[in-house]
Amino acid sequence: MDAVINMREIENSVYQKGVKYLCGIDEAGRGPLAGPVCAAAVILPADCVIEGVNDSKKLTEKRREALFDKIVKEAVAYSVQFVNPDVIDEINIRNATHLAMENAVRSLSVRPEYIIIDGNDKIPFDLPYEYIIKGDAKSQTIAAASILAKVSRDRLMVELDKKYPQYGFAKHKGYGTAAHMQAIREFGVSEVHRKTFMTKKVLGI
Repeated sequence: MDAVINMREIENSVYQKGVKYLCGIDEAGRGPLAGPVCAAAVILPADCVIEGVNDSKKLTEKRREALFDKIVKEAVAYSVQFVNPDVIDEINIRNATHLAMENAVRSLSVRPEYIIIDGNDKIPFDLPYEYIIKGDAKSQTIAAASILAKVSRDRLMVELDKKYPQYGFAKHKGYGTAAHMQAIREFGVSEVHRKTFMTKKVLGI
């Protein structure tokens, strides 16, 4: 339990200021060559402790799936939002990621009083907020958001694999693996690929 308690230090400091609804935000899919970027926002009860919650990248797929269900069950409110590749190409991945985060917050059924976000960006939110570097490894609420975002995006990429089986999305989730880049060179760029991510290296030219 010590690890979980340590993951709540940031939350406790915010709750001590009188905040009731604290929202954690994280994203998944900022780096892939294909598919949307996903952001999740979650508000957990102030006394909530979910054992095993950690940075989603440190967890197995099976563990993430199990924790996803626990987080959804415990959450006061949560929202998962996607921004598609065409928008990423239009406004760039940084702005698309922020848009997904903003949409996730706006879609919550409960309005948060304070937001903590994984990362070190400087784009402002219209609510009191704080960026926390490596927040998904320091905060239970951000870690919970990272799990919701990662699992939701992975599930979507598995669905896209059924429509575009030649690219292997179910396996690499759109990331730039050697096999994925080879598939792009063989079959071309699909409508779910990020055109602005198609560098000479990816295209093999």
